[in-house]
This record gives sequence, structure tokens and C-alpha cells, in this order.
Amino acid sequence: MAEESDLILQLGNWVFDEVARQIRAWTGEGLAVVPVAINVSARQCLGNGLVRAVSAALEKHGIAPRLLELEITETTAMKDVEHVESLLAQLKKIGVRVALDDFGTGYSSLSHLRRFPITVLKIDQSFVWGATRNADDAAIARATIALAHNLSLKVIAEGVETEGQRAFLALQDCDIAQGYFYGRPNSADAARQLLAGQRERDPAPAATGAVLRREA
Repeated sequence: MAEESDLILQLGNWVFDEVARQIRAWTGEGLAVVPVAINVSARQCLGNGLVRAVSAALEKHGIAPRLLELEITETTAMKDVEHVESLLAQLKKIGVRVALDDFGTGYSSLSHLRRFPITVLKIDQSFVWGATRNADDAAIARATIALAHNLSLKVIAEGVETEGQRAFLALQDCDIAQGYFYGRPNSADAARQLLAGQRERDPAPAATGAVLRREA
């Protein structure tokens, strides 16, 4: 219902503000804050207020744009390619990271992928789940990782739940894995404890994920 009305825009703006506020609080404590990803709805993407709302949250709380990552699904991006391309360019200009989410489900062409100024490519969890059981899913995941790296993009695999999936992705040089294999969703207080625990160690990319591939 929220997606079919303007309520999703109000909810989305609240999320931007709340995430920026929380990041400001964590950085104020000297914690090793990592980028926080926010799922953006189709209505937000296809409207005209997204960049303005994100910019307002960043300015209000005084946080570095690189600490925000917006996730836009491939399906949403395909609904209006020209508009989304312009939107992503504006987000890149202000320094916000952008991830193309659920890649492999939206039937985008390689030409679209080349045009979008994205930072991260996220492999849909359906291919991750099937990678250790189905040769076709494994081939798609393997090819997607190679393609993304050739385009100088980071690759995140979603929905990792088993050691077998983790091992397969590590073998393919996937950059980051996320999913229940590493942890369940946490409250802000629980996340704070995780970040505090990383203060003296190499920061993890997320409370529910892990780095699989280091930069050379």
C-alpha cells in the first residue's frame, strides 16, 4: 500500500534521515563505521525527489556521502533506463555509493550495465542458493563475478547461508558475501557492539557479511 501511494516517499525520507543520524552518532563515538546500504523503492527511483532527500539528510547530519550506499533493483532500473541513468549520475556526483541489486532477475542488457554509473553489483540470492546444486546457476554466478570485475565493480553475493556457498564464492574471487551464514539482522545497539569490537581489528564490511577478496 505504501508503494502504491505517496506514503513510501515519506517513509523513504525518514529512513534516509534516521540512517544518517545513526551514522553520525557512531562516528561521534569514534567507531569504525562502514557504509550503510539502503534499499530504495521503485517509486522513489522513478520520482524526482530522491537526490534532494539524500542530500538533505547528509547535510543535516554532516556525514561523509561515501558512508551511504543506495540499492536499486535491476527490475526498477529497467522501468525507465534514461531516468535512472540520470539519477545514478547525480548520486555519484554527490559522492553516494550505488549498488545494482538483485542482478540477474531484471533482464538488463550489457549495454545498460555499462551505462549505469554504479559502484557495486549484487548477485541475486537465487543464483547463490543454486550455485552449489545447479550447474547453470553456478555458471551465471561465475560469469557475473567475472563481468563485474572486468567493469571495475565490486561484487556482493546475497543470501549466503552455507559453508559450501561461501567456499564457492571465495573460489570465484567474489569480493563480499552477506547472509545468515554470517549473522541475522541486528538492532542499532547490537551493531554498535560489533563496530566497537572492530575498533582494534580490520573493519568488516557489514554486521551480516564478510570480505572474501582483498585488494592487491
